[in-house]
Order: sequence, then C-alpha cells, then structure tokens
Amino acid sequence: MSLWNKFLKNVRLRRFVVLLGIIGILYASRSIISVILLTFIFTFLITRLIMSIHRHVKIPSQLIVIAVYLALIGLIYLAVTVYVPKLISQSEAMVASVLQFYQNPPKGANEVINFISGYVGKLDVMNQVKGSFEIVMKYVTSIGSMGFTLFMSLLLSFFFTIEERQMAEFSKSFLTSGPFAWIFQDIYYFAKIFVNTFGVVMEAQFMIAIINTVITTTCLGFMKMPQLFSLSLMIFVLSLIPVAGVIVSAVPLCFIGYTVGGLRDVFYIIVLLIVVHAIESYVLNPKLMSSRTELPIFYTFVVLFVSEHLFGTWGLIVGIPIFTFMLDVLGVKPVHTKHNKLEKLRKQEKQNEQG
Repeated sequence: MSLWNKFLKNVRLRRFVVLLGIIGILYASRSIISVILLTFIFTFLITRLIMSIHRHVKIPSQLIVIAVYLALIGLIYLAVTVYVPKLISQSEAMVASVLQFYQNPPKGANEVINFISGYVGKLDVMNQVKGSFEIVMKYVTSIGSMGFTLFMSLLLSFFFTIEERQMAEFSKSFLTSGPFAWIFQDIYYFAKIFVNTFGVVMEAQFMIAIINTVITTTCLGFMKMPQLFSLSLMIFVLSLIPVAGVIVSAVPLCFIGYTVGGLRDVFYIIVLLIVVHAIESYVLNPKLMSSRTELPIFYTFVVLFVSEHLFGTWGLIVGIPIFTFMLDVLGVKPVHTKHNKLEKLRKQEKQNEQG
C-alpha cells in the first residue's frame, strides 16, 4: 500500500490536515471575515425563522424567503431614516451629560468617581473597553465599508436561502464524484458539526441578549432614564458577550444613572444588573446556553480573554461558539442539540470506518 493510500485510510490524520487547511484559508481571508461571519449568522437565523414559519403556513418556501427579506429591507430602511438620526442625537446627548458630570461634579461625586475608577482599575477591563470602543469608532467612521459588508452579507444569505434545495443538490456532486471527493466529505463533516455547535450557540446568545435587553430597558424606562434607544442598543451589543457584557455595561449605566438621580439611581441600577446577571446565569444559561455548552464561568472568561486578544471585538461574540466547536471536533464535550444530530453523525461515521 502506497503512502498516499495509507494517508487516505487514516481518517483522523486526514481530517486533521483538512481542518488545518480550512483554518489556513480562513486566516488568509481574514480581511473579509466580517462578511463570512455575518453571512453565516444571517443565513442560519433566517433559515431557522423560515422553517418555523413554514411549519405553520403551508406556502412555497421561496415566497416566505422573499417576504422575510423584503420585511428585513423595510426594517433596515426604517432604521436608517428614522432611528439612526435619533440614535446619533441621543448618543450625543448621553456623551454630553457624562462630560458635564465630569466638568461640574455635584457634591460628594468625587468619592463616587474615585471608587468606580479604583474598582475598574483593579478589574483591568479598561484596556478591553478602550480597544473595543476604538474598533467601534473605526467602523462608525467608515460607514461605506460597514454598509458594503452588511449589503454583501444579506445578498449572499438571500441567494443561499432562496436556492437552498438547488445548492444542496449541486453540492452533493462534490461528495460522490472525482478523485478528491474525500476532501469535500471531510469538509462536510466539519460543516455539520460547525452548524450544530456554532449556529446553535449563536442562536442562544442572541436569545439571551434580546431577553436581557428587554428586561433592562423596561426597568430603565420605569426609572425615567434618558436616551433609552441608545442605551438599549448598547445593552444589546454588550449582552452578546457572555457574562462579561453585563459587568462592562455597569460602568456607563452607573455614570448616567448618577447624573439623573444621584446615588439612589446608581443603587437601583446595580441591583437591576445583579438581578439580570442572576437571571442570565441561573435561568437563561442553563436553559439556552449551558444545556448546549456546559462551560464553567472560569472557562467562559478565559475563552473570552484569549479570543478577544486573537480576533478583536469579533472574538468576544464568536469566541464561545468557536471554542464549543473545537471541543466537539476533539470529542471532549459534545454540544447537546434537540435531536442529538451529532451523536447520530458520529455513530454513522464509526460504522463507515469499520465498514
């Protein structure tokens, strides 16, 4: 038996080489990684939405796809023409209120500032916040680049979802024909694991972020906090960061709360964030996230720290899903899905190897 045939027979080594090749291609394509990730996220979430609608409404899938994307385009147009100007004005007012608080601190405010500054300094998260803020500002100042990324991601996800069946039939030919079909079979193996880990965990993170945003924004509304739309957007983005997002959001919320209602509102906001963090940790995570990842909080923070260092702001959002994907590939801790698809996939692969 030749060395090449031995390599093809060694499934583990072969898949390891294919995985390294995929990582190398993604690294070489890092300049368009935002388009790749957003396309996958849009495609996954919209496909799940379309499947849910199709279960209740028996109409052709392509009509549902067109209707969903038309509604999405309408929402984007509404956001750009109505809510973006409002967001800009509210953000300017929010920054102005914080600057006014610094320039003219009320009586007893110095102690509060010193306490918060010392506490944040001990946590050593200011460098992370500063780096994230610089990246956000970089994207804000390059609206054209952001718009192109969003447009391309939506366009690619639209073509994928509207031609899903044709895509599946065409792609099957790569798995069965040609001398290099084994490469595409291994890519397909990793793709199934990736969809069932990365996609499911991202879906759970979005659900947790939406619930956290609704609860926090509703309570802030009862407290008569200003610039609610801007605050809700900030809370949603930070809620996409598991566990740490709630902690990071405490600093700006406490500053704004102090400018509005003094120490009383700061106390209310801290209590609110503790309650939201408790709901996330003991209700939402076990229900939505931990049932799929079962990661201890220590591992969560370590993964977030390393992924932010490697991938920047994107790492805070996709770090946990990528880590769970790697665990599943290594067979360390398989992600639990509703129908245990990965377990069936592994059993089928073992049978094929034995056969």
